[in-house]
Amino acid sequence: MDKKNLRDIQSEPDFRNLPINKVGVKDIRYPVVVLDRREGRQHTVAKVNMYVNLPHHFRGTHMSRFIEILNRYREGISTLKIGEILDEMKRELDAETAHFEIEFPYFITKAAPVSGEEAKMEYTCRLVANSDADYYMLEVKVPVLSLCPCSKEISSFGAHNQRSFFTVQVKAKEKIWIEDIIEVAETSASSDIFAILKREDEKYITEKSYENPVFVEDMVRNAAEKLMKMKGILWFSVESENMESIHNHSAYAQICMNLKDKQ
Repeated sequence: MDKKNLRDIQSEPDFRNLPINKVGVKDIRYPVVVLDRREGRQHTVAKVNMYVNLPHHFRGTHMSRFIEILNRYREGISTLKIGEILDEMKRELDAETAHFEIEFPYFITKAAPVSGEEAKMEYTCRLVANSDADYYMLEVKVPVLSLCPCSKEISSFGAHNQRSFFTVQVKAKEKIWIEDIIEVAETSASSDIFAILKREDEKYITEKSYENPVFVEDMVRNAAEKLMKMKGILWFSVESENMESIHNHSAYAQICMNLKDKQ
C-alpha cells in the first residue's frame, strides 16, 4: 500500500480551541546506555517518558516519532545529550516545548570494608529535562544505615538501627556524576550498606554505625553541607526517610536550597 494514500488523522485540524500542555509516550521500558565514571559506559534498562506540547489546531501528535528519537539516542543517553534530544523532539513533532524523563537502575561495584569481597550495589536514578529550562534535574535514591543517638544514650547496651533512604535531587547545567551524589549520601549516614558482607564485614559495619549515631535531621544537614560545596549545582533537595525499626512510623526530614546566587 502506498504510504501517500494513507490518511494522516493526527494532523487533521481540531476546532475545540484547546491546546494540550503535554502529550506523548509514558512508561516505555527500553535498553539504554548511560555514562559511568569508572567504566565509561553502562548498559541498563530504563523507564522513559517523552512529551511535547500540542497546539490547539492539531488533533493529535505522532507517537511513533518519540520512539524513533529514543532509539537513535539510546546508545549514549547523558546530560551532555539532553539538549540534542529535546531539540530533536521539538523539530520532529513540530512542537514549541519538549519534556524528557528517564528512570533507571544504576550499578556500582563496591568492595566490602574488611574482606574486600566485591558485588554490585543498585541505585535508582532519574533524569528530567525541559526545553524551556536551561538546566536538568538529576535524582538519585541511596540506601544507607542509621543508628539512633537517643537510643544509644539511654540504653545499657545496643541501640536501634535501620535501613534509611536518601533521595537527592540536584539542578545543574554542568555534568554532575551520579557517583558524587551517592558519595554525599553514604558519607552522611551512620554507615553505607553493601551488596555482600562476610562476618568480619558485618562486625565492622555494626561497630562503625554504633560509633556514628545520627538523627534523620543530622543526615540531611550533613548531606546539605556537602552539596553546598559542590561545583555546578544550582539547586538541591535532600530527603531522608528512616524506616524506624522499633516505631510504627518512619522518620523524615528534607532540606531544599537555591544556590544560583552563589555560583
